[in-house]
Amino acid sequence: MPLQERLNEDLRDAMRKGDGVRRSTIRLIRSAIGYEQIEQHKTLEDDGVIAVLAKMVKQRQESITEFKKGNRPDLVAKEEAELAIIRQYMPQQLTQEELSSLVRQAIAEVGAKGMTDMGKVMGKLMPQVRGKADGAAVSQAVRDALAGVSSG
Repeated sequence: MPLQERLNEDLRDAMRKGDGVRRSTIRLIRSAIGYEQIEQHKTLEDDGVIAVLAKMVKQRQESITEFKKGNRPDLVAKEEAELAIIRQYMPQQLTQEELSSLVRQAIAEVGAKGMTDMGKVMGKLMPQVRGKADGAAVSQAVRDALAGVSSG
């Protein structure tokens, strides 16, 4: 089932059950998807929806960090609740081992010799891991692996 259909069904279900947090979070997701569709002038497929969800996850994580610094446990709890719901629509996240394996494979495929080839490796790798791993974690894994390639 396409993600947008699943979101619509889950919204109806949340409304029937009176689950306000889930209802409002799904409405936020649908709104973000709608804005992205307007911006791109087309209906988003699942990959596009996942990109929107990934952006929302990142925003929530940044907000949680800032609210913790500001000693706002009430807002931290709200953001964490939304984050948990948003993540339910994301693909299964890659483990560190799976990510490392994909990084090694990408390095071999592009013939990377050192840090100067990081752009090539990232270009090859990101379409495979989009929505399944955080971009910063992917970047760090590539950096670590390339440091090993150039010194090893």
